[in-house]
Amino acid sequence: MGSPLILLDVDGVLNPFERPHRGFRRHRCSPNGVTFRLWLNRKHGPALVRLAETTGAELAWASYWCDHANEWIAPRVGLPELPFVPIPRFPGVEGGSLGAWKARHVAEWVERRPFVWFEDEPDATDHIAAEPGVGEHLLVAVDPARGLTDDHLDVAAGWLRALV
Repeated sequence: MGSPLILLDVDGVLNPFERPHRGFRRHRCSPNGVTFRLWLNRKHGPALVRLAETTGAELAWASYWCDHANEWIAPRVGLPELPFVPIPRFPGVEGGSLGAWKARHVAEWVERRPFVWFEDEPDATDHIAAEPGVGEHLLVAVDPARGLTDDHLDVAAGWLRALV
């Protein structure tokens, strides 16, 4: 089965959509020549690494940033290079909802391993639960205006420790 996974979204989770509280810095990132302005918190990386180490879990990206997160996000928040769920660009209405599209690719990639997913997409919870063959999981719903908080990390830690 493998060790549990901690899946990280970027936009709305590590990069809140509204101007965040203290601890966040503004960054410009330009994957594929397209410039984005992001709010990132340097404390998120060490907190997530600690969560993984203390629970025996592995960190991975579950974001449209895919491998670009390793270049543009990881060094700015203090994370090492991580594996990533290969989520293709959302095709629009023919692909269903955004949450369904991401859930389909996450479910395929995790291969029945237990996982915690920090995600801000409101319908991802229903869609990940409906995917065939998905193992034990916890979707930690993050308010995209605020982003990831200590409370989210505590919920994930409790769930991961209960797996043992």
